[in-house]
Amino acid sequence: MHRNRRAEGVIGLVRLGKQARSVSIVGVGCTPFKNFEDHPETKGMSEGDAFGYAALEAIQDAGLEPRDIQYFYHGAANPFMIGDSLTPNMQVADWFGVRGIGSVHHSEACCTGYVALQEAVQAVASGTYDVVLSGAVDLAASLPVVDAPGCFRRDFPLSEMLPSIPKVYDRAYGRPFDSAFGISFDNWINKYRWEYDLTAEQIDDALNGVSKSLRHDAVLNPLAFSTEEFEDLAKANGLATADDYLKSFGNPKVTQYLRVTGFEIKCDGAAALVVMPTDMAVARGLDHKVIDVLGTGAAAFEGATPDNEYMGTKEGVRQVYELTGVSPDELDLLFVNDFFLAGDIVAAEEVGYIPRGEAWQYAIDGRLGFEGDKPINTHGGRCNFGHAHGASGVADIVEAVRQMRGEAGATQMPKVPRTTFLRGFGGGQNIRCQILRTHE
Repeated sequence: MHRNRRAEGVIGLVRLGKQARSVSIVGVGCTPFKNFEDHPETKGMSEGDAFGYAALEAIQDAGLEPRDIQYFYHGAANPFMIGDSLTPNMQVADWFGVRGIGSVHHSEACCTGYVALQEAVQAVASGTYDVVLSGAVDLAASLPVVDAPGCFRRDFPLSEMLPSIPKVYDRAYGRPFDSAFGISFDNWINKYRWEYDLTAEQIDDALNGVSKSLRHDAVLNPLAFSTEEFEDLAKANGLATADDYLKSFGNPKVTQYLRVTGFEIKCDGAAALVVMPTDMAVARGLDHKVIDVLGTGAAAFEGATPDNEYMGTKEGVRQVYELTGVSPDELDLLFVNDFFLAGDIVAAEEVGYIPRGEAWQYAIDGRLGFEGDKPINTHGGRCNFGHAHGASGVADIVEAVRQMRGEAGATQMPKVPRTTFLRGFGGGQNIRCQILRTHE
């Protein structure tokens, strides 16, 4: 009898093939990640405006014109609910001057942005296209006014958002059992706590340490949602220190471990990138560094699968290290999709970026900020930079590229990174693990 080994939980069977040709990122662009209606630069922008903003910035950054783009990928986590549209790729082409060229829309919830890179790379690595743009947009802080022009938006209350979340889970079992909602926030960090004999207070201190480092990074980034340091918020509330604020009644725990500051800040945003064959990129003589995409590892587990984030990360990490031959000690920078903050601690160890059992102390010691020796999410991550759902993964890549070029402004790492690892996940859960390296 045939046995479905993968259904029995056996993973590690996938062996990735080498790309037919090397592919590099040559252009990046990103809107501010804000509530668009509250921000003067973005007020009144539609999805088309935002995607076009990011796409044109990426095209210009690559030293190209819109006519040079041969194909594009459009990502959004939930275009029907958030954008009042189907096949939105066709609806944005005119906004950046590519009417008529081939394109496709894809949606992998909060993993959309990482899939955006993977698909663009595969299109070029195969030899099908030479110049591909890939981007994503979600106006996640508001909802469309149905049948009105895209610039008209309305509030997006939790009462409307929460019922949409189970839609990424299996209809037969995941949804009836509440999609493991809530449990998934804490299961990996809880496992971590007991594995290393830590107290709940040590975990709390570690998560607050992550919050402080990433908030500082975000405040210095002009594109980020957050603009106030926790020290300033403490002072405004009559408290002495950032730790006092983070442990106050104003920042309660909403799961066993996670406080309000440990969850994503929902916002609007778009980001885009342009890729081409590495030899073409080098021959163009760009005035910035070329960033090679070494490879992508992938896994996916239905949302109610126990330990899905852990298992998916483990498998994606195995694949991408095996494919690229890169070892963890070569990593200079890590990005983690941290729409709940504990991922920054547990994923950093699974990737091998920080020794096992030590990331919690690194967080407390303030070593994870852009000035630290193990920086993570130098733009601030989902809980501080902001989370525009499908667009956030591309925004991670934009920040990684700018750091690797030495163009990250006030949050530029003291030592410009050469090798960056991105761990993305979302949507119950899709996992992508990607490695970028500066071309030399």
